[in-house]
Amino acid sequence: MGPAEGSSLKRPVVLVGMMGSGKSAVGRAAAKLLGVPFVDCDREIELAEGSSIAEMFARRGEDHFRDSESRALERILSGPAAIVAAGGGTFLNEENRRMIDSMGVSLWLEADLELLWSRVRHKTTRPLLSTPNPKETLETLLAAREPVYRKAALSVRAERGYPVSKTARLVVAKLADASARLGIFSEES
Repeated sequence: MGPAEGSSLKRPVVLVGMMGSGKSAVGRAAAKLLGVPFVDCDREIELAEGSSIAEMFARRGEDHFRDSESRALERILSGPAAIVAAGGGTFLNEENRRMIDSMGVSLWLEADLELLWSRVRHKTTRPLLSTPNPKETLETLLAAREPVYRKAALSVRAERGYPVSKTARLVVAKLADASARLGIFSEES
């Protein structure tokens, strides 16, 4: 069940979770279902910085990247209501969580280690996995981050075998169910 006909997204919805959880793909599909913009926070950072995230990590370090990430998030949240895919580490920053809570709604795309690993194992664009044992690194990151992701206002579990469209419909349904409580949708006159 989606939002009522004639309703519109009132606040940005920020998808949070691990790399490989599907934030970008599900976010694009959910935005299309709702007829709202989709914004990829990592892409906005790359445009603002004029380099890839991997290059930023290599040249300027993670601290510089995290500062850029917070600035990009604030710009995005100050713009039109949209579905936003946040980077995997964005929600770990307490200030970012407060900003999301005050200006938008957080939704955790929860995924288990095997699903995440199946999606990121062949990608070379994940600086945090440039280690001798990337699966072990992913497992360590997941264990450390899950307690913080649980602080999200809402959550939807990404399951192996679910097409992106099904997970996107689950996200839209979760938003509709929580709309009255969290002020997600407004009725248009």
